[in-house]
Amino acid sequence: MWSLFLLIPQSLRRLIRHFICFLPYETRYASEDHLSRFVWYFSGIVGGGLLMFLPAAVFIGLEQEDCCGCCGHDNCGKSCAMLSSVLAALIGLAGSGYCIIVAALGLAEGPRCLDLTGQWNYTFADTNGNYLMDHSSWGNCLQPRNVVQWNVTLFSILLALGGIEFILCLLQVINGVLGGICGFCCSRQQQYDC
Repeated sequence: MWSLFLLIPQSLRRLIRHFICFLPYETRYASEDHLSRFVWYFSGIVGGGLLMFLPAAVFIGLEQEDCCGCCGHDNCGKSCAMLSSVLAALIGLAGSGYCIIVAALGLAEGPRCLDLTGQWNYTFADTNGNYLMDHSSWGNCLQPRNVVQWNVTLFSILLALGGIEFILCLLQVINGVLGGICGFCCSRQQQYDC
């Protein structure tokens, strides 16, 4: 359960890192629409940031939540809380999944940059992500300076944090389903024992 408290700081980091992605050294590149299209999908802000606050708040409140009990049975109320956490975790899975997909696509396509021919385009779009291992080709992007390193670093961070959040939410789905089912079974067994 303590690992779920990591979702809030990770969401905040994701929001900050995605905002930084808009500013590769100069804001003019953003205003002139010279950034990767995947930056404009707001995967760090929406998927990994805002959509993770709801699951994080629900998970933190689970320790004291019991859905007000269920017909006077404490276990039934706790199983209701566990099952409601599954819904929140599914929202978290959707948000982190969105972030993972957009970050992976952003890495595969590469940045939009001014290439050696003087055109603004996606220089590495046809390389199927192979440019990531061929550092000598990174010099094909002239402006913004070091945009390939910037793109790789930020989308890699978003991808890694999205993966961590996805795993945490998936574990909560499993935990919530098992806790809800076992809580329901245990409360029924106690009912029959009386």
